[in-house]
Amino acid sequence: MAWVYLVLAGLLEVGWAIGLKYTEGFTRPLPSLLTAVSIAGSMYLLAVAARTLPIGTAYAIWVGIGAVGTAVLGMVLFGEPRTVGRLLFLSLLVVSLVGLKLTASDPAP
Repeated sequence: MAWVYLVLAGLLEVGWAIGLKYTEGFTRPLPSLLTAVSIAGSMYLLAVAARTLPIGTAYAIWVGIGAVGTAVLGMVLFGEPRTVGRLLFLSLLVVSLVGLKLTASDPAP
C-alpha cells in the first residue's frame, strides 16, 4: 500500500507544481487554496509511504514523479518546448524511477 500512497503523493506534487502557475503568485484565491491543499496532501502521503519505504527511495520517486509529470504537463498546457533532448532526458528519468522501484528492498521488520 505504501507504493500506492507514494504514487498518489507524486501525482499531487504534479498538481501543486502546475497549480503554482495558476495562482499567479498566490493572488488568485481558489487556485491558491487548491495548490495549498495539494501541497499538504502530497507531503502527508509521502510521510505515510515513508513509514514503510526507505526515505531515500521514497523521496527520489516522489520528486521524480513530480518532475516528469510537471514537465510533461508544462508541454501540454503551456506550450513549453518539446525538444528531442528534453524528451530523451525525461525518458531517462522515468527509467531511473522504474529502476529504483525494481531495486527497492523491503525494510527489515
